[in-house]
Amino acid sequence: MKLSRELKEQVKNGKTPNRIIIISGPCGAGKSTVSKLLAKNSTYNKTVHLHTDDFYNYICNGHIAPWLPEAVKQNTVVMEAFAASAAKYASGGYEVIVDGVIGSWFLEPWLEHVDKGFDVRYFILRADKETTLLRALNRKQSLIDIDGVKRMLKTFSNMGAYEPYVIDTTHQSVEKTVSAIQELLAGGLHGLHK
Repeated sequence: MKLSRELKEQVKNGKTPNRIIIISGPCGAGKSTVSKLLAKNSTYNKTVHLHTDDFYNYICNGHIAPWLPEAVKQNTVVMEAFAASAAKYASGGYEVIVDGVIGSWFLEPWLEHVDKGFDVRYFILRADKETTLLRALNRKQSLIDIDGVKRMLKTFSNMGAYEPYVIDTTHQSVEKTVSAIQELLAGGLHGLHK
């Protein structure tokens, strides 16, 4: 999806909008690795990489595994806090790379920032089932919920209206994925709109 006419006009007139780039997808799609390299190679002078897992880890008491049905309220609070932090950094002139499981069901706080004039771009990384499971198993974390990874993969298997935002990372190197995202960003693509 292309940038709105208003955002294109801002860029044309030399006003760089506050940019937030969301890198989403299931566990094992390459979000964190791609996000770190994308942040490192940013064209902005100031860049920050925010990872949603950190926001879940801040919960000391009452933490519920985010994939459980009873975690909906917790997940909503975490996502709102996450989006608010990203917006604060972006308001300070940072390009913000957001890395996490942010499906279409979690876009409302981000769409609110679009209404406030932020340039929010959305990318969904997705690999085939075999590649996703292999990557998840090879992660440095000691405990991996394979059933949770499979559920997440199924959830991201058809993104409906957001399917055009998907980048297939099955046979791509991290560098090729970052390059593809950079080209889409330069072309004004993948902007979120209400």
